[in-house]
Amino acid sequence: MTTTADRPRAAAGSDFAELNRRISAAGLLRRRPAYYAVRLGLVATALVAGWSAFFLVGASWWTLAVAAFLAVVFAQVALVAHDLAHRQVFRTNRPSSRAGLIAGNLAIGMSYGYWMDKHTKHHANPNHDDLDPDVGPGVLVWTREAARGRGFLIRYQAYFFFPLLTLLGISLKRDSIRALRDGTVKRPGLEGALLAVHLIGYAAALLLVLSPLQALAFLVLHQALFGVYLGLTFAPNHKGMPHPDGTEDFLRKQVLTSRNVRGGRLVDAALGGLNYQIEHHLFPAMPTPNLRRAQPIVQAYCAEIGVPYEMTSLTESYVQALRHLHDVGAELRRP
Repeated sequence: MTTTADRPRAAAGSDFAELNRRISAAGLLRRRPAYYAVRLGLVATALVAGWSAFFLVGASWWTLAVAAFLAVVFAQVALVAHDLAHRQVFRTNRPSSRAGLIAGNLAIGMSYGYWMDKHTKHHANPNHDDLDPDVGPGVLVWTREAARGRGFLIRYQAYFFFPLLTLLGISLKRDSIRALRDGTVKRPGLEGALLAVHLIGYAAALLLVLSPLQALAFLVLHQALFGVYLGLTFAPNHKGMPHPDGTEDFLRKQVLTSRNVRGGRLVDAALGGLNYQIEHHLFPAMPTPNLRRAQPIVQAYCAEIGVPYEMTSLTESYVQALRHLHDVGAELRRP
């Protein structure tokens, strides 16, 4: 396992303060209401159009094409919920929370409160073996220590990574229900009611419009593609990057554990701006369209103070994550 201690370190102290000053001077922390008005409007329109097409097509196998389209839309709604959770859209918590509940619980069936709590912990300690829930031992493990004593799945986990992503959408719903049941969500009544409306409405739509076999096919394809797309937006960001050892200042903890993905506007749109993961972790409230402009400033500043800045292609980011998963299970494959 690589730790950030293995990377060069310059004098800390006010490094982030200086970077923050430069970013603020460039006006990159300002709200972008027009951008979000257009983006939220387009995503909402796509969601309504997708369900309208579902009912118009009716009991036909062509609804599988609608399932694929809605999988993409659901992932885009999740990315909007992510921006809402970081208060990139609205300045205060109340409108952010209300819109987040609509996007998360009602639109895609994921507890906004559960996910926000989980994601906040991740941002506070990215790639930390004990404190980041995204790298904690689960079906897959990301450290050799956690792999010890595990079985066949971990031994060859790199081969199972993409197939397991097909279950991510269902897993999020299961974990949301568990969080509501365990009382770890601040407003379990409201969240539970909205989640129930989504689940009941989703099931009713499939069962009332489609034949049983068509409904099953729609459910499997829709949730599988949603899980794969959503997983692929988050997988390139930290998987296979160094793990913090507790000695880092804020800037180094965020930069050294994160990876950026090169690409144009299409990659920006597909990944919801998460391809600028370093900038996002340094300035989580920065509106998504400003991340592209912040990137060269942050990269140049990291070079100035001697902090490695990781940026690769989208394909290579997956290769690095899969290679790391394979290396983690290496000891288990030895005879």
